[in-house]
Amino acid sequence: MALADIINQIRNLSQRDQQRLKEFFTNSLGSAGETESVFTDVSEQKNKDGYTCTHCQSTNVIRFGKYQVKTTINTIERQRYRCKECGKTFTDMTNTPLHRTHMPSKWLQFIECMIEGYSLRKSAKLIGAHYVTLFYWRHKILTALKQMDFELFEGIVEMDETYFLYSEKGKRNIQGRKPRLRGGSSEFRGISKDQVCVLVARDRQKRTFSKTIGKGRIIKKSLDEALSSKLSIQNVLCTDAWRAFMTYAKEIGIEHYRFKANGRERVKGIYHIQNVNSYHSRLKSWMERFNGVATKYLDHYLSWFQFLDTIKHIKDNFTITKMVLDSCSFSVNTTYDKLRLSEFSK
Repeated sequence: MALADIINQIRNLSQRDQQRLKEFFTNSLGSAGETESVFTDVSEQKNKDGYTCTHCQSTNVIRFGKYQVKTTINTIERQRYRCKECGKTFTDMTNTPLHRTHMPSKWLQFIECMIEGYSLRKSAKLIGAHYVTLFYWRHKILTALKQMDFELFEGIVEMDETYFLYSEKGKRNIQGRKPRLRGGSSEFRGISKDQVCVLVARDRQKRTFSKTIGKGRIIKKSLDEALSSKLSIQNVLCTDAWRAFMTYAKEIGIEHYRFKANGRERVKGIYHIQNVNSYHSRLKSWMERFNGVATKYLDHYLSWFQFLDTIKHIKDNFTITKMVLDSCSFSVNTTYDKLRLSEFSK
């Protein structure tokens, strides 16, 4: 059929159908073009210091032809490379969340959904992909973001723990207790082994450390394993009155300010733990939308929220591109089976 015939048929459509057709082409062509632009940015970021083999880290790499990728509107050629040391071939997307993606034009839409914090089923409905596929996409991105780190805290460091109910959401034949409905609640009062401890430390420059460190009350050994490489004697530590914090601060020789749980004394000059408590509040509020998260994935969700808190939950072209580029900066070899069969072992 000639283009002129297609145009004539479009003119004969109702105004409503013409508007729907316009939206279809705008979304399809726009998303495909934007996605390819982000793929180009990923390539430039990875190769700014020269080509490096993703398998053996050798720089003795040559370009090795092109490979084709089908999009919703056409077929695109991208560069392939070959390492002269190990002999393996790779691309700019190898060992990134975008590796072997069959629907590249939908990735930016999915990133938008992640910034909005949508559920998998709602994202699947908006994007037009199966929610199991999006589960895999989500955790590949979060596996990469979990690797983002910093070297040392500066100045005053606020530290406090918060707790999430231990969850085996998605697991069949749970042993030792009845399955809970939509998160549920613990059968024990207070802090128990049914609770998973999440440690959050944050300095005044907003460098943030958040990680699960075990079940039940926090202990000094867990603090040392988690933070020994990030604290120095130049830091001033602000915590609540839990004895593990006091013992740890004394052991490493760091200046320490304690604030009791009764809330009567919240501030000592410039020292307080209000920033970290505010972070806890925002984290808990954001996590409620998921109706409970499987504990084995909890660190992923902590990394997700930490990234969103950094970009202030703003969804625009800059933050969408930043999320893709940051996640593609780290090696990801996670498979669906590795995710599904993983266990919480702390």
